[in-house]
Amino acid sequence: MEFRVLGPVAVGVGGRVQVVTGKLQRTLLGVLLVRANQPVPVDALTDVLWGGEPDPRVAQKLQLHVHRVRSLLDDPDRLSFGPAGYRLLAAPDEIDAEQFGALADAAAGLEPQRAVKSLRAALALWRGTPFADVDVPALADWSRQLTERRLTAFEALYQAELACGLHEAVIGELTDLVGQHPLRERLHSLLMTALYRAGRQSDALDVYRRARDTLVAELGLEPGPELRELHQRVLVGGLPEPAPVVRRDVPAQLPAEVRGFTGRDAELAELDRMLSIEPPMVIAAVVGTAGVGKTALAVHWAHRMRERFPDGQLYVDLRGYGPDEPVPAADALAGFLRALGLDGAAIPEDLGERAARFRSLVDRKRVLVLLDNARTVDQVRPLLPGSTAGFTLVTSRDSLAGLVAREGAHRVGLDRLPAADAVGLLRELLGVRAAIEPEAVGTLVERCARLPLALRIAAELVRARPGRAIADLAAELAGRQDTLDLLDVDGDPHTAVRAVFSWSYRQLEPAAACVFRLLGVHPGHDVAEDAVAAMAGKEPREVRRVLDALVRANLVDLTPAGRYQPHDLLRFYAAELAAGAGDVDEPLTRLFDHYLATACAAMDVIAPHEADRRPKTTGGRTFDSYEAAIRWLDAERANLLAVTQHADDRYICAMSDALWRYLGIRGLHDDAFVLHTRALRASQALGDATAEANARRTFASATYRAGHVSHALEHLERARDLYQRVGNRSLEAAAWNNIGIMHWQRSDLSKAADCFRHARTIYAESGEDRMRAPAVNNLAHVLGILGRHDEAHGLYELGLTIAQDNGDRTGETKALNGLARIELEKAHHRQALNRAAAALRIARDTGYRIYEGIALRLLGAAHRGLGEFETARRHLEDALRITRAVGETDDLMATLTEQAALYAATGHPDEALLLYREVLAIENGHRDEYAHALAGAGDVHAARDEHDLAREHWERAVTVYREMGTPHADAIAAKLLTAPRRSAPPT
Repeated sequence: MEFRVLGPVAVGVGGRVQVVTGKLQRTLLGVLLVRANQPVPVDALTDVLWGGEPDPRVAQKLQLHVHRVRSLLDDPDRLSFGPAGYRLLAAPDEIDAEQFGALADAAAGLEPQRAVKSLRAALALWRGTPFADVDVPALADWSRQLTERRLTAFEALYQAELACGLHEAVIGELTDLVGQHPLRERLHSLLMTALYRAGRQSDALDVYRRARDTLVAELGLEPGPELRELHQRVLVGGLPEPAPVVRRDVPAQLPAEVRGFTGRDAELAELDRMLSIEPPMVIAAVVGTAGVGKTALAVHWAHRMRERFPDGQLYVDLRGYGPDEPVPAADALAGFLRALGLDGAAIPEDLGERAARFRSLVDRKRVLVLLDNARTVDQVRPLLPGSTAGFTLVTSRDSLAGLVAREGAHRVGLDRLPAADAVGLLRELLGVRAAIEPEAVGTLVERCARLPLALRIAAELVRARPGRAIADLAAELAGRQDTLDLLDVDGDPHTAVRAVFSWSYRQLEPAAACVFRLLGVHPGHDVAEDAVAAMAGKEPREVRRVLDALVRANLVDLTPAGRYQPHDLLRFYAAELAAGAGDVDEPLTRLFDHYLATACAAMDVIAPHEADRRPKTTGGRTFDSYEAAIRWLDAERANLLAVTQHADDRYICAMSDALWRYLGIRGLHDDAFVLHTRALRASQALGDATAEANARRTFASATYRAGHVSHALEHLERARDLYQRVGNRSLEAAAWNNIGIMHWQRSDLSKAADCFRHARTIYAESGEDRMRAPAVNNLAHVLGILGRHDEAHGLYELGLTIAQDNGDRTGETKALNGLARIELEKAHHRQALNRAAAALRIARDTGYRIYEGIALRLLGAAHRGLGEFETARRHLEDALRITRAVGETDDLMATLTEQAALYAATGHPDEALLLYREVLAIENGHRDEYAHALAGAGDVHAARDEHDLAREHWERAVTVYREMGTPHADAIAAKLLTAPRRSAPPT
């Protein structure tokens, strides 16, 4: 549970927070929280709520409001009644005011950097004035105490940030607070200190003069001794600087901190200032040539400031100038939305809708967005948050003039390192050797064009050759520059670093040189050890030592995920070397074989019943568990798609056949659409009817997920015809099954049932009984909607057996959910609980979130049927969270309808009607759930004596039910026969 009082009174269960409606409920909850875990006498509560006015019904009224508060809790027993009164049980970490106090108190014993983190977390809990929507004397004292503690926490925060050297960063926030609280001397003191340390001595003295004038005018008092002493120190320049603080940055999505970062003080300070100026500037663009250190600067600054962004740090490499295709803004947004909790169909198809959803999710949140290696302004614009609470940092070789002109971005130009900083970097990297040969270090700096990337590579070469003088290596490099062409990136002569790369490359042993070239051949952005081994034709343990050597030589980076990623300039150079050595075709062939074989092996573990339908491969990795297989596919997903941009048509079709089930389980509909589109084009180019049928079947699945049922149906019918032509009866049956799903989505249940039966017949005739679980389960579902529950129950039992016998965990989950649904229709609530609980376990084990949401909804419905309303509510809240995130419209409608039924059963008709209306507003072809919502809304209106509205909803429900041919129409029609014709007059 969460209890929020630092702002409007609100409660949260399972991550979903709702503001408490009704002043009396807010007041009652607030008073109980003030004395949490202690009994509050009934007289005290009634006096607060109704002012002690005589009222014989006051006890009954109190009980009503207590009941409503209990309905907000995860367990009604939290609010109990005893001889001494009502007591609300709440742990300290469940009340935001208590959390705030604990975090603020804890900061007092921490070093400055950790204190900042604790205090920022404490202050982030505030959403406004405590009990902002409750105005009663009983809560006023607590509100005043909390407000005072908040100001004290702000003072402690800025004291700690000043100790961390963040004087410029806090000036803006301190100025605002001083304006809001002009009589608070401590704030004036902190602002003076920040201004003085930022080199603004006269501004600091002005703060003192204004503070003195205000205190004298308002209170008739001179400033206190602390402020006067600080004034004297500022006058004589005697204010000491803070002691250095060791930072402990822990990245979120940010890449790892840059080792040995040196210099760039002016640029870092320029970025720091952007966090304190008014009005705030929330977009910065770091621009400069390749290899100049844009990413290093951005990542280093982001790590320094990450605690200023407690709501998260998002990062994407847009790959604007590498050998890969630039990342489309739509794909980058999909990644951000997944990181923010969305999944599957909940991620909109349209770029504009994705951008709008992203802005909504980060609205008013202190989020840092780092957009690395952008190519164009158009690639960046959709990724910008809309509020001023967060900050966006972009790096690019382009000047991004449009971003500056239109969005008001601040451009930070990054040139080659100043000579002193470049020398400082080499001294940092080389230690005592740099001090022995200072002139040679200067020469080496110029040979490396003062580019950080080249300097790091050169420093590693110097360390690797302890017997050679730095001067000798600098001279050798000069000779290489005379004979090598310049590496000209976008016409910029400052990128003349091929000589440095060549020099480093020639020091590698043959095995390491070979692996380095292969890294330029790999088509993805980063690569795992086993893939490098496959390209090299060696065992992984043989290439591990070589890769470690390349990391030490700064020729490749090791990411936090344990993958290898060369800088894009080095990838260009490695690819050039590979082409010259003829190391392209064979390594790529081995890589493609490895990826396809391993993907098939992973899918054989995830969906073993479909193994015969996947491409026949040899080699690759093997997996001993479902979890390991999924982890590998998750890690390699981007590369598996990337290779299909470079492979032949036959390979593209095979990868589509291998991955379609995985992409569906993970809800990766964008990737599915891209891959299956490529497969369809490839199959048509091949003139292979079977490949085209497979591609159309998988492409139809992606098209259906995008909401285009008619388009998907066309592809499925074409696939069915092609399977018939080539005589593949098993996949013809699969096509019939999917065609049935399309008719089901169109609410043509009769035609859907015929398709499922036809699929079953073909499976039986072709001896493919083990593949028929989906058709059996789907037929059972349709028969259940049509009211033929006994038949449906028998089919679900059959589908469950088939799925269990063949390791089809998806089919097993679907059958268990179906059985739970039928048991509910028969009012067998305990049996439904057992079935849904079993389905939930499998859905969570497999990561299939759609079926997890369905199982939770069915559990909620079963508990409602048993009268266990609080447990039902918890399950339904979890189900709604998942179905909103996944975005399956029919499941969302069903969950909302079940929640509405729960509200109606527990005496909350207004809330029930709101949910029913939400269902009716999002109706999108799912006619059964639409009709259920109409019927339920009619029942609520009838219970409220709103008979005209009840009849209207029931009549519409009967129409829809009869169009679908379901038996619910008769029950609703019977209600219409006995319902009054006119609503009762208002009273």
